[in-house]
Amino acid sequence: MNVTFRQLRLFLALAETGSVSGAARAMHVTQPTASMQLREISEAVGLPLYEVVARRVHLTEAGLELARTARRMASEWDAFGQTIDGFKGLTRGRLKVAVVSTAKYFVPRLLGHFCGRHPEVEVALEVLNRDGVVGRLRENLDDLYIMSRPPAELDLEDQVFLPNPLVLIASTTHPLARKPGLQLQDVRGTRFILREQGSGTRLATDAHFRKQRFAPELRMELGSNEAVREAVAGGLGLAVISVHALAPRPGTQGVAVLDVAGFPIASQWHIVYPKGKRLTPIAEVFRQQLLAQAGQLVPQAQASR
Repeated sequence: MNVTFRQLRLFLALAETGSVSGAARAMHVTQPTASMQLREISEAVGLPLYEVVARRVHLTEAGLELARTARRMASEWDAFGQTIDGFKGLTRGRLKVAVVSTAKYFVPRLLGHFCGRHPEVEVALEVLNRDGVVGRLRENLDDLYIMSRPPAELDLEDQVFLPNPLVLIASTTHPLARKPGLQLQDVRGTRFILREQGSGTRLATDAHFRKQRFAPELRMELGSNEAVREAVAGGLGLAVISVHALAPRPGTQGVAVLDVAGFPIASQWHIVYPKGKRLTPIAEVFRQQLLAQAGQLVPQAQASR
């Protein structure tokens, strides 16, 4: 097959933007030129690589495989470019990080410190629910991924770097808000507000309740920590939430951390990426910074208890 590296970049842009026009803009070429180049790639492969349905590009099985191959090649080339820049004494390039929504409370601060040290590095941060991050992880779209419950079915490089205690909260006006030494049985019959199915917090919560043989009475499921916190502050029920989603003084947010046996639930933040992936020099520097600075975040998290 005779396909140029620039054509592979164009096809990767097609896969990422979902349209020929988007790929053309990303590669700074005209749409007719992009269309012609994409036809040449399909002819070289000898199989259809995509189809357009309702003005949206959908990759075929061969197209998905080509996109994965092109992505690996582009990643290796970018890593080589960063290595050469390092030889020249330069620190520039791009860092792509995907995190689950709860990590947004501390990752931007760490990225800010990193950018202060490396101002020429361009940073792309994706904040998604767990399913979204796992999807990007499967496709190897980013340099690093931060989550609390890595998928067991994927072969990953996995490093724990920060505790993520999960606490039980109630409204500050709830009768149990100031009672010490509570047991789970003391909250039986109280309605619960839980994160959506599949989130890291929900997975850890469900596992803990099964272990304790406790069946919470569910009032609602919500897709963000902010929505859960506000619902609890409004007196709609109790919730399990990461301490990272609470202020150092939770009372300022209208909630109180309950003193209940078995809480906080032990959980951790993980830095993960596909096993065998060679990190770019910039990604490796950021990974090392995460590990070095994690200790500074622990007292802030524990202060919420």
